[in-house]
Parts: sequence; structure tokens; C-alpha cells
Amino acid sequence: MSHIPNILIVDDEEVVRRSFSRVLDGAHCRTASVEDGEEALRALARERFDVVLLDLRMPGADGITVLKAIKARWPESEVVVITGYPSVATAKEAVRLGACDYLAKPVAPEAVIHAAHGAVLHKRWALHPVANDEVHASATQARSWAC
Repeated sequence: MSHIPNILIVDDEEVVRRSFSRVLDGAHCRTASVEDGEEALRALARERFDVVLLDLRMPGADGITVLKAIKARWPESEVVVITGYPSVATAKEAVRLGACDYLAKPVAPEAVIHAAHGAVLHKRWALHPVANDEVHASATQARSWAC
């Protein structure tokens, strides 16, 4: 894949932001981190992000409100919700609003990479539909890509 994924990490816990950033930077992704929803929206207004890893419970705007704003203003950005307070209701709501994945904390490093990778593939295939025979080739190529 010729494009290095640009990923925004939105979480009020510094240890989570640093951990996700370290894992994804090591998987050949470019990352930026912010601590709340308002900062996330400002960052998205300044720069294009392929994927947003979004916490649900944060000071100020909650993750669901931020998810709605992202999908309204930047629908090409894929959102992965990662929360320490998972519930069936918030999972359904997040997916209904356009999140491509929903994970419960604590999240293993491999799961963060897998979720980001899946979101990038989802975006790629949504923006550039391919013929069925190309899907297998793209999936094979994607498995060789770390992020």
C-alpha cells in the first residue's frame, strides 16, 4: 500500500493515547493524539485522518456526539470506538451512526493494529469499489501490510 495511514487518537487518558500511538507508529502508521472531542474536531478541520480511534466517555463532548459530527463533516474518515464502558446499547448506536468497529478496553496492542487495519481497508474499499477477483488480491496485499 503506497499510502501511510493517518490516525487520530481521541482519549482523555494520556496513558491510552501514548500506548495506542506507540503501537500504531511501530506498525508504520502516522498518528496524532488529542484528549477530548473538541480538540478532535479542530484536528480534523486542520488535517485529513483516515481513521479516528474514539473514546466514548470524555470531558466535554462525549464520543457519540463527536462521532455524529465526524460522520457529518468528514464521512470519509473511518471511526473505531474504543471504550472502557462498553454496552450493547452504545455499540448499536455507534455502528448505526457510522462507526466501523467497537472495542472494549483494555485492548491488546494486536487488537488496536487489527482495528486500524480493518478501518483503513473498509475506507479503501468503500471509496474505490473493486471487482470480486481484485478483492482477493487486495486482501492478500493488505495482510502483508502491518497497519
